[in-house]
Amino acid sequence: MTEYGNNPDLSYNKYLKVPELIELQEPLSEPQSHDELLFIIIHQTYELWFKQILHEVDATLGWLAEGRMFRANHSLRAVTAIEKVLVSQIHILESMAQIGFLEFRDRLNPASGFQSMQFRELEFSSGVKDERILKFFEFDPFAHARLKRRFESPSLADGFWSLLERNGFAVGTHQTRLDSIVEILKKPESYPELFNMQDLLIEHDENVALWRYHHVLMVERMLGMKRGTGGSEGAGYLRTTLTKKFFPEIWEARTHLEINQT
Repeated sequence: MTEYGNNPDLSYNKYLKVPELIELQEPLSEPQSHDELLFIIIHQTYELWFKQILHEVDATLGWLAEGRMFRANHSLRAVTAIEKVLVSQIHILESMAQIGFLEFRDRLNPASGFQSMQFRELEFSSGVKDERILKFFEFDPFAHARLKRRFESPSLADGFWSLLERNGFAVGTHQTRLDSIVEILKKPESYPELFNMQDLLIEHDENVALWRYHHVLMVERMLGMKRGTGGSEGAGYLRTTLTKKFFPEIWEARTHLEINQT
């Protein structure tokens, strides 16, 4: 047995590629702004978390197709746990001095968070598919190919409604979907895995909405109402995204839930 630390074939640094990882941060400011490294690391960390979330979403879609509700819920719990980290992580950016951010911000033009391919993949895979977003990414063949595949593939919403249909629920219309969710909400003990699933889906939706909201506040705190680096209206544009929902019927069903009167 190889003694600890004496295996030349593998080490922590080799396995995680730490030397390569810590060379991936390349500030553009000259002279270098103190806060630019933090800005880069936060956003690179987001992209790594997005990669893991997409990994779990893809696993969930596979479990849903196979009717394996327990495994689907297990992956959805990982998604919601990571998203809570993403919400709290936003506020680390608020530790930058506003003037420090401005020292390098103009160097970012015309790059913008709007161009986060993986975040758009997450939107598409969850159920919000916008052809305008797909068209926007035509300038980037790599991103466009990935987004096109997501756009044309079943989403979490599609997989959930298909699963309900295979379990005897009517889902052909908006109203029947509402009725099906209300039935599950009324009798959670009769449909435990489906109840947990719809709850995890709405938690996923809620976490992304919270991320959007905290993002808006962070931008306003740092930049006020300045325009975005990609030419958008900045915080003004971000506020228009706050009402997006991946699973509107699951949210709306709560309105129609009532206690049976005897």
